[in-house]
Amino acid sequence: MTLLITVIAAVISTVVWYTSPKARQMKVGVLLYMFWGASLMWLVDSVVEYAEQRAEFFAPAFADMVNDTFLGISVAVLALVVWVIYVLIKDPAGTVREILKKRS
Repeated sequence: MTLLITVIAAVISTVVWYTSPKARQMKVGVLLYMFWGASLMWLVDSVVEYAEQRAEFFAPAFADMVNDTFLGISVAVLALVVWVIYVLIKDPAGTVREILKKRS
């Protein structure tokens, strides 16, 4: 499930980045690199796990599926949080800068 969740997030962020100039301005490329990197990591993990377990790999326990789902969602949320912090620091639209100028 972790692989599936991160691949879906990577594909969605890639489509958004590719189709929207505003998304490119908002640094969605950083987000899609994080998702594709996580997807690659989970792919390697799945290959190694399959090499160890063989047929058992395709019949995971329910508890393992739930844990993997929560882990995949956690990874996606963490990537989104890191991206939001990155966008706030880089401030590509100048919004934070304008708010700080108005305050002082």
